[in-house]
Amino acid sequence: MSAELIAPYEEHLALVRNLADNSIKGYVSDLESFLKHIETLGIGEFKDLTITHIRSWLADLTDKGAVRSTIARRIVSIRAFTYWAASQGWITEDIGQSLAIPKAHRTLPDVLDLADTQIVLDSMAQRAGEEPTPINLRDLAMIEVLYASGIRVSELCGLNSSSIDPARNTLQVIGKGDKERVVPLGIPAMRALQNYIAQGRPLLMNEKSESAIFLGSRGKRIDQRSVREVVYGAMAAVGSTMGPHGLRHTAATHLLEGGADLRTVQEILGHSSLATTQIYTHVSPQRLQTAYQQAHPRA
Repeated sequence: MSAELIAPYEEHLALVRNLADNSIKGYVSDLESFLKHIETLGIGEFKDLTITHIRSWLADLTDKGAVRSTIARRIVSIRAFTYWAASQGWITEDIGQSLAIPKAHRTLPDVLDLADTQIVLDSMAQRAGEEPTPINLRDLAMIEVLYASGIRVSELCGLNSSSIDPARNTLQVIGKGDKERVVPLGIPAMRALQNYIAQGRPLLMNEKSESAIFLGSRGKRIDQRSVREVVYGAMAAVGSTMGPHGLRHTAATHLLEGGADLRTVQEILGHSSLATTQIYTHVSPQRLQTAYQQAHPRA
């Protein structure tokens, strides 16, 4: 039963829903976990499936230590599956639609303040200036681009020569679900990027490089793990353990603190929902005080 279900469902996720590879892997992994659970319950025919069996699976995950956010994601996943299963006749009705998704406890993301961000950028620029090796030039460009644009590490790794528009100071990015968007890039980041392309990238290139912008030491397109290691190393300048996603958080927070509106930040980050962007509306006491002084008639 597992093979009969998983193959067509995976095809549906890829061709109909156009999900990214990592999302597809997550959905399939959740389905496999569910199928194993109902086997332990003695369910041999899918027509016998009920909402009680799904709740039993979720309860088992909770007993094993799954947190609220994980359970919420599993519910989204199983609801997507039961909707598809009902449409394909595997089950008589969409039994998953009645499942309520618990609200996850949102925690504020860690961010660098402006002073620490400047220290990180200055330290990378100093190293690239003192030792302008291809790797140092590349690392500076990656840190500058991640902070200036707020793009995801996967999006950074996917940049090609055609992604850059120097005339407009923008990047064309392929985000989740193969959605394209154009993000602005500041002058310092564009300068670091162009310097790497002119002085560093040619020395890393080989027949495996193709059109990839950021290359590893062996000439292939750089992978996410290597980028994370570079970011971790850069953050050591301020005693932080922040990774690439932390730079994305930092970029979004600094945009909002600088006066950008939520819709603009949503477009830059590539969020499909404004609710996702709203997590960045935590603001510094200084910004609150400034806004109060400017807006309240009796401030």
